[in-house]
Amino acid sequence: MHLTGEERAMLDGKYGPGVATAMKVQVAIGEAFGAERMVPVSRAHVALSNQEADLWFVEKLVGGGATCRVPPTINPGFNLEYFQEVTSLSEADVEIITRTRRAYKAVGALLTYSCTPYLMDNIPRFGEIVAFSESSATPYVNSVWGARTNREAAQSALCAAVTGRVPEYGLLLDENRRGEVLVEVQAEIEDDFDYRLLGYCLPRKVAYGVPVFVGMPRTPSPEGLMNLGAELNTAGAVPMYHVAGVTPEAPTVEAAFGGGSPKQRVVITREDLQETRDSISKPPGKVDFALFGCPHFTISQVREIARMVERKKLKAELWIMTSSTTLELARRMGLLQIIRSAGGHIVDQTCMDQPCFHHLSGKVGVTESFKCAYYSKRRGMDFIIRSLRECVEAAIRGEAGE
Repeated sequence: MHLTGEERAMLDGKYGPGVATAMKVQVAIGEAFGAERMVPVSRAHVALSNQEADLWFVEKLVGGGATCRVPPTINPGFNLEYFQEVTSLSEADVEIITRTRRAYKAVGALLTYSCTPYLMDNIPRFGEIVAFSESSATPYVNSVWGARTNREAAQSALCAAVTGRVPEYGLLLDENRRGEVLVEVQAEIEDDFDYRLLGYCLPRKVAYGVPVFVGMPRTPSPEGLMNLGAELNTAGAVPMYHVAGVTPEAPTVEAAFGGGSPKQRVVITREDLQETRDSISKPPGKVDFALFGCPHFTISQVREIARMVERKKLKAELWIMTSSTTLELARRMGLLQIIRSAGGHIVDQTCMDQPCFHHLSGKVGVTESFKCAYYSKRRGMDFIIRSLRECVEAAIRGEAGE
């Protein structure tokens, strides 16, 4: 793989062992995928996990003197100060989040602590080469904004932020961005929850390949496209999709396939979506909590919940995770007070896959996010999956229906 003089200097340790480690990782990735060269990146997003391996790696880079040439936005861990007030945390949990915050500050990250930077804090332009990790972020910037990133790991995205480079392969190249699977959506897509169903359903039929959806609404909401990508990239490894007539690299079906033919054709019906929901969801019944914000909720979603719970009292715990910007908007708009008056929580800087939710282990919740249910399973939580409106109604009643 060809390296410029500057890239070779990074690899050889001119800028310290931390930078050399980052470049070594990237050269290895490039050689594994047959990249011929490195290319510069102008943005990055790191899906930190606040777990041991993630912390070990960033502390290793910091210990080696590395700082980011391209300051990345970063994923949430949990809001330490908030959860210390409302629940109990172990000394180990406090230590790891404290060290994680310290390490990412030292490496020069932008401390946004949100998994949806592509909506307000870190929005790339069409064709821009970036390095994004995070299962909802990668498909959104590729598909909706038309920027170019591979499906980076947290560690490879951090390496890119440190070196300002990525190996040129995969979705950075025109030929790999073309559609491969034609997906005829016969089910009527009526709301943002249907995008989740569609996104989780497709990889159960087709494991790999860039899908091109036809039969979809022409004016989807940002939340709908966010949901689609999040579920595609959770149930499968789908870092990019096209919606004919909607996404920028698919003005037509023919353009989406680059003038070629689909390798595979798939039909998605309403029965497929219903079967997907029923195969993942627990049966209807009593719920102990409702968990939202995977990915982080937008102000529109927060407002929808506030309207439903205004002047009511929740029978189940209700948690909404969102960005710091959206939380501040909710505060200004009076939505935060409405939801708290009903007994709910809105919290920023927090992911549902964190030890701060240990008090929910062994309980049954309700959520509209398959991604949330998937990741929280290992923390002992089970979920009934319904639309957002049905979930909020369940939290008010303490019970989810059919």
